[in-house]
Amino acid sequence: MIKSIHEINDVVVKIKQKLPDGGIVLLKGTLASGKTTLVKAFVEYIGIKEEATSPTFSIMNVYDDRIFHYDIYNEGTSKFIQSGLLENLQSPGYHFVEWADDKFAEILEAYGFDFLTVEIISAGEKREYKIG
Repeated sequence: MIKSIHEINDVVVKIKQKLPDGGIVLLKGTLASGKTTLVKAFVEYIGIKEEATSPTFSIMNVYDDRIFHYDIYNEGTSKFIQSGLLENLQSPGYHFVEWADDKFAEILEAYGFDFLTVEIISAGEKREYKIG
């Protein structure tokens, strides 16, 4: 589906419908494609007042103890696992993982985790969101 950045709430609603009680969302996309923007919109949609920010340097941000936002761009999959964050994915809530690659998805599958993948393809103000 093609959406403008201003229609991002449609994508948020679809994620919430697919994962009504929480879960893992792997966010794929190029630099500045809108991964953090999607998390910000989700945080706002469920009524959390805290502003979501990119966890690029902190690796993980937590919003209202129910949304966990990870960025594995700098540290990679291996560091994520070595840090014990893989076990954190078992915590109740929503877990958004930016820069999750195929290797990360394979590891989640090997450990029996279910997840939703959102691939964001950007073209100017337009975004294509592939949810699966």
